[in-house]
Amino acid sequence: MDIVLDSPCFADAPPIAAEVARGVTRLFCRQDLFAICEVPLPNGRRADMMAIDAKGCLTIVEIKVAKADLVGDCKWLDYLDYCDHFFWAVPPGLSHFLEEERFLPSEAGLIVADRYDAAMVRAASPRPLSPARRKAEVLRFARRAARRLSQQIDPTLGAGN
Repeated sequence: MDIVLDSPCFADAPPIAAEVARGVTRLFCRQDLFAICEVPLPNGRRADMMAIDAKGCLTIVEIKVAKADLVGDCKWLDYLDYCDHFFWAVPPGLSHFLEEERFLPSEAGLIVADRYDAAMVRAASPRPLSPARRKAEVLRFARRAARRLSQQIDPTLGAGN
């Protein structure tokens, strides 16, 4: 059996991406949401962060740290079928680009974050998942989180899907 471990969060990203994720994590914890990073989705995409609340609602966060990355990204629409809420998370100074209509400001939330904290600039409009999709995604989320915790205890454990 090949051993495949989940990669560390944002290992291939600029350091500022991890700093934004840290700020988002702090904000979410105050709101009783708990997130994991780099979550593969069934459609082959990978969400930067996915969080779950006490009611099982799922939130996806797409982190962007540069204008070129933000403007060139068209894949984020593929995330909307796997969450109840979608947020952009950016460092200070990048948020004004997300007011453009192509970034769905009427639906997508906006978080401005740094390594110390984050602020929700705009709430995300709810997009409730169907019960069947919710069950499947909550189970996938829980198993991935448990797998990552198990790997912290024993790094030789395989990751699987």
